Amino acid sequence: MTERKKPGVTFESWVDKQIRQAQDNGAFEGLEGTGKPIPVGDPGDELWWVRGYLKRENLPADALLPTALQLRKEIERLPATLIGIRREDSARDVLDELNARIVDWIRFPTPPVVPLAPVDVETWMESWRTNRAEVDRLEREHRSQSAATPTNARGSDAPSWWTRLRGKIVRER
Repeated sequence: MTERKKPGVTFESWVDKQIRQAQDNGAFEGLEGTGKPIPVGDPGDELWWVRGYLKRENLPADALLPTALQLRKEIERLPATLIGIRREDSARDVLDELNARIVDWIRFPTPPVVPLAPVDVETWMESWRTNRAEVDRLEREHRSQSAATPTNARGSDAPSWWTRLRGKIVRER
């Protein structure tokens, strides 16, 4: 509604008028959940609505943690985060960005005050190089084993449609 409240009208009567007009115009007809009870979670759980909101919005529960605890959890997850990164400069960027957020929190801490220090980038990079080399070695072994036993996605030894098409294109040239 774009209509403004007139100076002499009380706020409550103005709102009631807006609601009544909307009802008369059918603005509340066919709404989702009409005639159904309001969903209520566990009566003993005071935060049922927060859990419902997180589930509905597909948010992680970590989003509710204070900044210091979020940073601590992020440090704990660093090995899993870094192992998925293939390039050294990208891994270094992740560590630098984490350190920048840690330093920001240290400058202006918010409760709860948790002991927190920037991560040692060089130590983590050395660990990343070692782990990345092992992952790359395992991937090469897997590729060489799968290349030794050629099968297509259907599991048979017949060439795939792409292989047949590529061979046909090469022969036509």
